[in-house]
Amino acid sequence: MSRNKSWRSSVAVRTCLVAALAASSGMIGYEWAGGQEPELAPSSPTHASTQKSALAAAPFTTADTGSCLTWDINPDGSFANFGQTDCASEHRFEVSSRENLAAYPSSEFGPNAPAPDLTRQAQLREELCKGPTTEYLGGRFDPLGRYSIAPILPPREAWAAGDRTMLCGVQVSDTNGVPTITKGKVNDQDQSRVSQAGECIAIDASGASRTVDCGTDHQFEVTKVINLEEVFPDKVPTVEEQDGYLQKQCTQAALDYLGGDDALYNSTLQAFWSTVPTNSWIGGSHTVNCSLFKASRDGKLSTLKGSAKGAFTIDGAAPPPQPTRNPLRKP
Repeated sequence: MSRNKSWRSSVAVRTCLVAALAASSGMIGYEWAGGQEPELAPSSPTHASTQKSALAAAPFTTADTGSCLTWDINPDGSFANFGQTDCASEHRFEVSSRENLAAYPSSEFGPNAPAPDLTRQAQLREELCKGPTTEYLGGRFDPLGRYSIAPILPPREAWAAGDRTMLCGVQVSDTNGVPTITKGKVNDQDQSRVSQAGECIAIDASGASRTVDCGTDHQFEVTKVINLEEVFPDKVPTVEEQDGYLQKQCTQAALDYLGGDDALYNSTLQAFWSTVPTNSWIGGSHTVNCSLFKASRDGKLSTLKGSAKGAFTIDGAAPPPQPTRNPLRKP
């Protein structure tokens, strides 16, 4: 396949992936909180009851705007050792605002009210967390990036005692919606969703991506990570400008990764790269991946299995032998 055709295939596939990512990005961020609040013993008085005023109940945490939180996750999925930590160290959550649901303009969260379920938590995320979080980050937030906005509610015991504190903040979630370990303040980080060279990426039916072992089914194998802010330090580059730079860089990355032009030719794989939309760039995402992939005849992504550096299959079959060609001239 010619490199020009590979480039056109890359652009077409990327367009579909961006659309799928936009549709699925809002699903990430708060599933872990539904019915599994941090199992932290409440610090309310021993005589507290569900009839006690929520305003009088001791809050389950003193964390406030700018605080970072961490906790351990036990094998059974329960939480332990929930507490504050320095944002420069490992943590799972950065607090953007502290809300009091007792002040919500209704009796929905009164003294005897049950904790909101997963659906209601998603609504509260939009109603109470989205605005303050965007303001906290100074508008520097990419909804298509690796960070998501989420709420943290009191543990069951604290809620029953009347605590109606809700923390809003940002986290990086895994494919199951569980907050992962990060370091540093969000505004000091690149928000791009990227994988490292040598990792493989699988795309499910909904368009959601996850890093997988290259020995399992996948659609992409990453060859390089490129920080475009180093290339375009003083401007927001158009997609065309990014393509102009990345076409050469990612083609060379494919050659270097596989060991030369013959190896790439015989693999039948194509160079692929992601780009950063304007809104995502402004929101704090500037890093992209170069990858290898294969487009099937119907324009869909082929399923790869095994690393392209060794024996691998494309849709269940080894790459077919390629016609002998004349040696390529060095550029």
